[in-house]
Amino acid sequence: MKTRRQDDSQQTDIHKVINGLYTPFDSPVIGGQKPYSQQKVRQVIFLTSLNNTQIIDNQMKRIFVFAIVVLVFFNAGSAYAQSLTDAGGEWKLLWSDEFDGDGPVSDAYWNYERGFVRNHEFQWYQPQNAYKLDGILILEGRLDSIPNLRYQEGSGDWKRNRPFARYSSASINTRGKFSFKYGRMEVRARIPAVVGSWPAIWTLGNEMEWPSNGEIDIMEYYHINGLPHILANAAWGSDRRFNAVWNSKRTPFEHFLENDPYWSEKFHVWVMEWDEKHIALFLDGELLNHIDISGTINGAPGKHANPFQQPHYILLNLAIGGDNGGDPQPDAFPMRYEIDYVRVYQ
Repeated sequence: MKTRRQDDSQQTDIHKVINGLYTPFDSPVIGGQKPYSQQKVRQVIFLTSLNNTQIIDNQMKRIFVFAIVVLVFFNAGSAYAQSLTDAGGEWKLLWSDEFDGDGPVSDAYWNYERGFVRNHEFQWYQPQNAYKLDGILILEGRLDSIPNLRYQEGSGDWKRNRPFARYSSASINTRGKFSFKYGRMEVRARIPAVVGSWPAIWTLGNEMEWPSNGEIDIMEYYHINGLPHILANAAWGSDRRFNAVWNSKRTPFEHFLENDPYWSEKFHVWVMEWDEKHIALFLDGELLNHIDISGTINGAPGKHANPFQQPHYILLNLAIGGDNGGDPQPDAFPMRYEIDYVRVYQ
């Protein structure tokens, strides 16, 4: 592991190279960030190590660094590069919520879900668990005891056979207020990476019932066989009603901790890039899943339509327990899922 002194020295070298070489090749700014910057800086870190060798003289090293940085720029093989080219070199902001200030979210943008909703989850969704604080949206999971007004003793419906909800949380969506077809969606957030937590960033199609309306999970976090994972998925309809076909990629959480032991303490950027041919899902610039939507065709209940060729609306929620969340521990509460912004570009 590098010491702080080594990191500081390395940053000095990086800035020297960037100031001399990177500025003429600035890529379009997306959401206040340059999408290639991390890749370029990693390349420059490698190149600056040449300063410790005697292979070539200083002038040749500068020429070599220049050539490699140019090569990296023009041959970047990421979906960012392709999408920027397809968009004419610039994304334009279509819609965003920066969650500025304090208080409740905007009713012009968001709807609240209420009560028990899906997946046998433990929480009772209620509006007061979603609030803005210092420019950050907080979806808060709490230990609670809320009477279930729909309770029916002996009911076979899981939403009715629980007399109380032991937890509360929040789920918001833009249904009927904002939807989009194709583009780039970007969310900066910090997730509660604990047992029992099931935060998500996702979209659903405007038309048809689930799953024939199409579901895109830009982010899910939960435990699988006792181990935490981050998931990036898409789902569409099969020939059986309410039975989905999934394209799911599960990345063990350990993968992110190996790169940064303090990963869970930080905010991260999730991105979806979506066009008429594919969906690409990224986390901090790393491609987690790519879905070719030429084959995402619904079965008979979904009229053999492609649900990813229609507008989708946005959902943000913090679920607790249920089919995938696991059994939460009391010391995990209050549980906070923090969202800095949601931005959609076309």
